[in-house]
Amino acid sequence: MPQEDNYVIDQMISAKSIAARVESLAFEISDYFKGTDKLVVVGLLRGSFVFIADLVRELDLPVEVDFLETSSYGDGMESSREVRILKDIRGEIAGRDILVVEDIVDTGHTLNHVVKLLQSRNPARLEVCALLNKAARREVDITARWVGFEIPDEFVVGYGIDYAQRNRNLDHIGKVRFIK
Repeated sequence: MPQEDNYVIDQMISAKSIAARVESLAFEISDYFKGTDKLVVVGLLRGSFVFIADLVRELDLPVEVDFLETSSYGDGMESSREVRILKDIRGEIAGRDILVVEDIVDTGHTLNHVVKLLQSRNPARLEVCALLNKAARREVDITARWVGFEIPDEFVVGYGIDYAQRNRNLDHIGKVRFIK
């Protein structure tokens, strides 16, 4: 693995582009779930926390927020493909409308595992919104109804997404480029 400090981050998606896309996603999601008495937004920690905060503020719906924490990466750059639930949601979701919010759909293993887990709890509707989709890496047949941005097979950070717990605080999405 490359040494932690031997990389630079090249901007890939600007903060302005993210803000505009979050606003349009919220409009589409609000329209889809209109009439719901309360939408339960389930964020996958930790990478999605910034996206969730911005998204729920733009939703024109009554919203409840809950979180589920999974692990399949650790501090590395490659998924282990073994998904562990570190923190489950607190609320009951049977008969309720659920929006799962993910930072990035990569291999699809984590999202597939989470969707199956939540579907087993009998929600009324369950849909997925992902900030980023990296289709080139998909190993599992799963898609998000709403996607912020399609990206190439690059390792990215920023806007909540990290590399070894660093760079979550960037206001944009950047591509990690290692320096020898």
